[in-house]
This record gives sequence, C-alpha cells and structure tokens, in this order.
Amino acid sequence: MDKIQLLRTRKEKLTKAGEKVRDQIKELIDEDSFVELSAFSFSKSDFYGEDADGEGVVTGFATIDSFPYYIVAQNCDVKKGGLTKANCDKIVKTLDLAEKNDTPVVYLLSSTGVAVGEGVTVLEGMAKLLLRVTQLKGVVPQYAIVNGDVYGSLALVPSACDFTFFLKNSVLALSSPVVLSAKAGKNLPKEKVGGAEALLRAQCVTFVKESLSEVKQTVQKLNSVLSGAMVDAELNESAPALNECVTAENILALIEDGVEMGASYEPDVKTVVGRIGGIPVACLVFDGEGVTLNASNMKKIRSFAEFACLYSLPFITFVNALGVESSMDANNSTVMKEVAEYLAMLDAMDNAKIAVVYKKAIGLGYSLFAAKSMGFDYTVAFADSKIALFDSVQGALIEFGKNDEALAARYADENSDPVNAAKDGYIDDVIEPQFVKQYLIASLQMLVK
Repeated sequence: MDKIQLLRTRKEKLTKAGEKVRDQIKELIDEDSFVELSAFSFSKSDFYGEDADGEGVVTGFATIDSFPYYIVAQNCDVKKGGLTKANCDKIVKTLDLAEKNDTPVVYLLSSTGVAVGEGVTVLEGMAKLLLRVTQLKGVVPQYAIVNGDVYGSLALVPSACDFTFFLKNSVLALSSPVVLSAKAGKNLPKEKVGGAEALLRAQCVTFVKESLSEVKQTVQKLNSVLSGAMVDAELNESAPALNECVTAENILALIEDGVEMGASYEPDVKTVVGRIGGIPVACLVFDGEGVTLNASNMKKIRSFAEFACLYSLPFITFVNALGVESSMDANNSTVMKEVAEYLAMLDAMDNAKIAVVYKKAIGLGYSLFAAKSMGFDYTVAFADSKIALFDSVQGALIEFGKNDEALAARYADENSDPVNAAKDGYIDDVIEPQFVKQYLIASLQMLVK
C-alpha cells in the first residue's frame, strides 16, 4: 500500500469534512500561518461508528498581525459540533500549550451540545475543559467568538473568557432556545432568547461585530495593549476643547487606540482599553449628568476592575458619579454585594490607580472611585467639578433642616468646590481640563512599573 497516497487521501477527507471551519480560521489569521495540532484525534466511541472524520474541533496555532495565537475552532458540520470526551481532551491539550508558551487563545465556538451517546464520560471531559479555561483567566488573554449557535454547558466558556464576540447570527444559551422559550410560555425565535440584545442583563457580550474580519481587527488592537507594548506618542498634547465643554466624548478622545468593552449594556458606564501617552491603560469613564450606581452598572465596573487587575493595567477613573441609587429596588438588589466585591478587587490591585474627577464625585461616587483611602495613587479634579457628601439640595435639607433654594445654592458653592478637598490633602491638584492628558502622562510615567 502506498502510505503517502493513503496519507493524502486521509488528509483530503479531513479537509473536506472541516472545509467551512478552516475557511473561517483563514479569515482571522495571517495568510498561510495556521499549523494544525492533533489533526487525527477523534472520538473512539462505538456509538457513532467509524465515519466521524473531522468531527468536533480543529486546533492549532497561527499568527494574527505576526503575533502568535492558539486556535480552537469547532466544526459544526460534523455531528453538529457535538462535544465528545476526545474533543474536550484535544482542547485542553491546546490550552496547556497556551499556558506553557504564554500565548493567547482564540475560540471559534459553534455547537448544539454534547454527544449524548457518551453519557457521564463527556461530562467529565466538559468539567476538565471548563476548569482549564477558568484557570487560564488572567494568565493569557482568551478571545471567544460565538460563531453561530452555542448551546449547553459549552455556553459557560465565553463567560470565562476575557472577551466575547457576537456576530449577527450568534446565539448563546445554556439550554436549547426552543426549550427555554416554551418554558416561558412563548414561541420566540432563537435570537430573542440568546442573541446579543437578549443577553444585556447577562453582561456576557463584550463586542458585537459584523464579520470575522472586524473581529480580527479588534483582537489586534486589544492584544497590542495587553502585550504591554508602549508606543511613541505626543507627550505635551493639550485638549482645548475640554476647557470649552467637558463631555465624556471629549474625555474618550484622550485615549489612544481606545476599544470600548461591553458598549451594548450600561452605556453610561464606559469601560475602555487603550493607551495614554503610549502607555497601556484601562479607563472607566462615567457619562451623562452623573451616574447613579445600581447592581447592574456596579457589576460591569467590578468586572472591569478585575480585568485591569489581572493584566496589571493602570486603572484610571474619570469620575462623574452620584453614589448608590436611593430606592427600594436598589436596596433589595445585589448592589451592596457588587460594591463589596469591587472593593476587594481594588484592594488586590498592585497596579497604578489614578482618578480624575471631571464632573461630580458625590458620596460613594467619590469614596469608590477617587478616594486616597481607597488606594488611588494620584487624584486630580477639574476646576469646575464638584466633590461633596451630598448633592446641593439634599445637602441643604440635611444641614439646614429645610428646603431653601438660597441655602441650597450656598451649600453647593461653599462645600462642593474641589479646592476644599485639596486643602485637606485628598486631591493632589485642581487643574484646567485642557491639561489633563499631560498630568496623566506624567503620573503614569512615575507609577507604571
């Protein structure tokens, strides 16, 4: 038997069985850079017979913008991407290599569940896989792309990754959307159950993109920052527009190569990865007229603080926060728990923490995001910002015992001026807004290790 010809025949069968998923891999990576791993590793279960060539998952390594990545791509065209114990072992083997070689992982996920014929065996494989993905959190960046339908226990993988990308046809659900919809007494299309818009409360969708090429561009930008690479930048650049009008939009313009994470949920709390003065940073920007904290936006903040901590990114807060929402609903929510977990994460940080009070820092809005006692290394405030225990009206009511507009105005002028906090040593400087980038660059150059 001609072994070379036999090998060619076998590889042709593999290529044909995984043609679609290999084309998708090509869209993500540099041309001709993919090297496959465990190419002939398949399930050995007699339940499925001997015709499962190319089943389950394709693994390997490649480069994106000349930077190495490990690739895990599910082949949904064979057995609907059903996971087997062999598939799980194959993925875990790839993750072991990623940790050993300190290399990011990109997952292309598409599966309608596990291979039921394997019973508890596949559950052991899934447990091993989920644990390994979790163990890599903060060790190497993990990028999950929900590439179609992802149902069952595998839906937990994107939640453990640093970044989760949804495309227009992406659906993520812990059970079949048909089952979930029926149990709710409805007849919804799957997108209404597990699409990006349907999962806003879950906060598990980091980005929504039109195509894999857009995903590739975002991965490039993110990895450039997470790699810690510093780039040349203008160090004395001012922002005159901020003296004219202080807005979150103008603040965001200060961040070079900025990528906003989780833009589709809690939009008043913007979490952005990028650079300031060429130095990689993680920026928390409060938008609007002043953000009132609740369980949902604190969850987003806490998760972002954890991300900054895991990857040792300087954590910069641009503060415009009013404290916790005063309502029965907030009082009976997980907001207190989320605040406590955020505090624990902040305490665990040994990376630089910098605060800019650019509009309001009221009550816990100051304590959580600007206070020296919270571990912020450097804090500045814009000249027209407000730092106070209460907003002006509430403060007047409490201090003077009556609702008087004149007293409220006096309270605002005399007690919320940031110079008062600076006099007590809590604010390092009160500055003109246009010079904020220069102050940030100087502090980053001193604090970044």
